[in-house]
Amino acid sequence: MSYVEVPGARVPIRMWADPSTVENGAMQQLRNVATLPWIEGLAVMPDVHYGKGATVGSVIAMRGAVCPAAVGVDIGCGMSAVKTSLTANDLPGDLSRLRTKIEQAIPVGRGMHDEPVDPGRFHGLATAGWDGFWKRFDGVAEAVRFRQERAGKQMGTLGSGNHFVEVCTDTEGSVWLMLHSGSRNIGKELAEHHIGIAQGLPHNQGLVDRDLAVFVADTPQMAAYRNDLFWAQEYAKYNRTLMMALLKDVVRKEFKKARPAFEREISCHHNYVAEERYDGMDLLVTRKGAIRAGSGEYGIIPGSMGTGSYIVQGLGNAKSFNSASHGAGRRMSRNAAKRQFSTRDLEDQTRGVECRKDSGVVDEIPAAYKNIDQVIEQQRDLVRVVAKLKQVVCVKG
Repeated sequence: MSYVEVPGARVPIRMWADPSTVENGAMQQLRNVATLPWIEGLAVMPDVHYGKGATVGSVIAMRGAVCPAAVGVDIGCGMSAVKTSLTANDLPGDLSRLRTKIEQAIPVGRGMHDEPVDPGRFHGLATAGWDGFWKRFDGVAEAVRFRQERAGKQMGTLGSGNHFVEVCTDTEGSVWLMLHSGSRNIGKELAEHHIGIAQGLPHNQGLVDRDLAVFVADTPQMAAYRNDLFWAQEYAKYNRTLMMALLKDVVRKEFKKARPAFEREISCHHNYVAEERYDGMDLLVTRKGAIRAGSGEYGIIPGSMGTGSYIVQGLGNAKSFNSASHGAGRRMSRNAAKRQFSTRDLEDQTRGVECRKDSGVVDEIPAAYKNIDQVIEQQRDLVRVVAKLKQVVCVKG
């Protein structure tokens, strides 16, 4: 489908979703965003749903301003994937050992490594820039600098919620590795620190929603936020890089006889801010649950823990600010999913996938998400499909 325009206070809301299927709370959030004095454009992806701070599946383009709550607390959250030389025939019938080895190598939930992981220990992992990255920690908000030791130990860890590590196969039988995570607790604390500052600024007092408080250009508050935002986005990138190195290490050891090789990694943020130029204007583009899909750029659009994912290439559609969806998108809240579904339902919907099937992950049941195939179909003018993957192992946070 192409987009549908819904009138907004200052800009039209371009929707790659049927407006009649979007819940009222999400539509109101979008209308609120369209009232901001700094707004230059708003695009809505087919995985749109209500979110904290701003709508998940929205692309907000502003001139001279950025909204920290619209970025959210998991700054830089995103995906990484890599195709391997392994095939489905190389996989054992019982994948429980592989799942256990992954869980032993990559801490999940609130877990962290006993000591920071040295990236230099991994063959082929580029380490240029790591030292400079950590030195820049001295320049982030003073309120969170005491967290440096924890941030070091959480580098290369998964987190919780909808974060995951997967082993997948594509329709040709090739094995892929995929993971989803962000900037961990340090990103959360930086986000909450700056959201609090923004909400206290005088120019934000008349907004229709205090969650839409912004920093404006050429102010010390904006300079401080941009510094910490871009540092946290880099942290998220390094976190996924290190996790993928740990995951490859597990695969090399478990499939030693097959001598697995790995193609170039695909990596993309889907909660972040980028400086981009459209129609002759320099804009700050916030993608809250959306990936960049510039012409030829590779991206990852995952479904749920039982349905599979897509590797895509962007078509460079400027109407969407070169964006596409970040996943299937939830169709019901976590609490609603827990009320409606049981562990038996989870077992049924994840049959054939080596994963947790206990009450702690019922809120991630596939039925709580939109149909990923329909979501892809709704954005055929934004991306083209490169590969369709189906998970065989899923490690949840």
